[in-house]
This record gives sequence, structure tokens and C-alpha cells, in this order.
Amino acid sequence: MKKFRNSLLLVLMLGLVNIGCAQGVYKIQKNKNVHIKLLGTSTLHDWEMIAGNAHGEAQFIFKSPNEKELTSLKSLTFTLEVEDLKSDSKGLDKNAYKALKSDEYKEIQYKFLSAEQSPEKGGYLLNTKGKLTVAGTTKDVVMDIHIVINKEGTATCKGSYTLSMTDYGVEPPSFMMGVMKTGNTTTLDFEVTYIK
Repeated sequence: MKKFRNSLLLVLMLGLVNIGCAQGVYKIQKNKNVHIKLLGTSTLHDWEMIAGNAHGEAQFIFKSPNEKELTSLKSLTFTLEVEDLKSDSKGLDKNAYKALKSDEYKEIQYKFLSAEQSPEKGGYLLNTKGKLTVAGTTKDVVMDIHIVINKEGTATCKGSYTLSMTDYGVEPPSFMMGVMKTGNTTTLDFEVTYIK
């Protein structure tokens, strides 16, 4: 009887913990609230490629069912189609796609693994560890992600990550018969909104 009471008490306690927290799966909606830039340098001028589409999902844990106070991030994925990135130069686009091996590896992918969370003005700062895959090569990355929980219950994630292309087996592209050569370092800036 005592064992039964203890088991029942444990079940009730676990139930109360779950009632006190809320979680849900949120997704990036196609062509909605996605702002991505790939920024770099070259021997002639700085360049940028922009994308307005991505896909992925995240699971947020909230302190209470009203989903306003973020407790933790359980999971997050982010995928960008390489050829959704566009610049104002078709030549740059063509050479960038070739360098990123988009015929074989069509996506740039990020997968969250863990984070340390702290509050900041207007939201939360997460110092995250994850895996970034570019041109078929996956590397461990540490990246700050800023999260804002919006009034309508959506979650906006912003961040920036600078990488060396050669670390991912990508030869910095050049064109105009080699006159313009891009630098090895490039920065991925993103702002995406996850919707339940």
C-alpha cells in the first residue's frame, strides 16, 4: 500500500510539473518573416546575397501555458536552399552556387544541440552550440541567438555567424576571368520567425 501511495504521489507531482510548463512545435512558414543575408568581401567591392525563404522548426519550453516566458529551447533546425540566395549579379550567383556545390549539396543546414540562456532587453540571449553543414561538410559551431517572443505567440530568432569557406571545403569563388576574387571569410546574418 505504501509503495502504491508513493507511486501515485510521484505521478501526481510529474503531472503538476507538466501543467506548470508549456511547450509546442513552431515552424518557419514559407516566404513569411524570413530575412537572410550572406555577406562577403572581394578584390573589387563587398557583396551580399539575400534570401527570403527557409524552412525549419523549433521546440520552445515556456514557464506557463500562456507561452510568454521562455524557460529553454529544446530543439531548433534551420535549412536554407543555396539557390534561394540571390545577389544583383548573375555572374556572382553562378560562381557562388558552383563553389558551394549546389548541384550536389542543395542546402545549408543548422541543427541546435544545447544552449546557455540569459534574459536581455526585449527577449532572451542564447549562447548555443550546434552543427552547421555547408557544401556537405558539417562543423561544430558556437553562435549567439537572440529570441523575442512576440505578442501573437510567435518567436523571432536573430543571429549572425562568420565562417571561413575553406573550412567547409569551399574554394572562394572568382569571376571576370579572375579579376574579382572573393575573400575566404563570409557572414551569414539571419532573422526568422517560428510560428506554432
